[in-house]
Amino acid sequence: MIEVNELTKRYGDTTAVDRLSFTVRPGRVTGFLGPNGAGKTTTLRMLLGLVGPTAGTATIEGRAFASRPRGLRHVGALLDAGDVHGGRTARAHLRALAHGNDIPRKRVAEVLDEVGLADVAHRRVGGFSLGMRQRLGIATALLGDPPVLLFDEPLNGLDPEGVLWVRRLFRRLAAEGRTVFVSSHLMSEMENTADQLVVIGRGELIAAESVTDFAARGTRLSVTVRTPDAPALAELLTTEGACVQADGEALTVTGLPAAPIGDLAFRHGIRLHELATRSASLEEAFMELTADSVEYLAGDAR
Repeated sequence: MIEVNELTKRYGDTTAVDRLSFTVRPGRVTGFLGPNGAGKTTTLRMLLGLVGPTAGTATIEGRAFASRPRGLRHVGALLDAGDVHGGRTARAHLRALAHGNDIPRKRVAEVLDEVGLADVAHRRVGGFSLGMRQRLGIATALLGDPPVLLFDEPLNGLDPEGVLWVRRLFRRLAAEGRTVFVSSHLMSEMENTADQLVVIGRGELIAAESVTDFAARGTRLSVTVRTPDAPALAELLTTEGACVQADGEALTVTGLPAAPIGDLAFRHGIRLHELATRSASLEEAFMELTADSVEYLAGDAR
């Protein structure tokens, strides 16, 4: 289990992480979300003892990482897939780590096969694509078969097959009772992969809850209506106080649930070809709830 309590990190006058508190429990995939510059990587680095906090605590299995044995048997992490000596082969890189962490040598072949790099294990890492480096980084995290795993943007550079593989891998690891904490900017993947979310902005906690709860509270529901009498229905709905956006025969309605819309159409003899409540998306909720935390806005987003 990961526990963060009032965690703060300042660099001079800049506060990267501000009194952050959350818990990541085993047996589930927890997504770590936030705009660029929100403090996600700084938080992960403090968890791993790579950066000291200004105040507060960050513990793994009840102990600060700096005070526990720094071994891959305890915590596996992928922070930067490019942080590997390019002159080494994938096999040599993992063998060196296994030797330094008292991990059986046979484990190297196992993780190379698990991440799909067995056939290129003899190749130098400098010639690897970004996706291959990501797979090697994941292999490094898995090498010690640890109970706690941290991943920072693990999907960068992966093709669709690779993304699907990672999604299944994380779910399997969580099903085995491990703590899986994944930082990502890909909302669609977190929606398909994560059970829980920790969302931060400007170093502060915005939400710590299930994916479903986060999406539901962050976005107003809308209703999609399709009818050959769209102009007439749009006028009636507006009179009822709804907000209507029209696109040919399709109407997107907010401010009025589906049932009253159907009743209104029935009373006025308007045929409906479609009437469906549109569920909230994680991406929409994220954009809405982190709007005030975005550090750099470009173009029309201003």
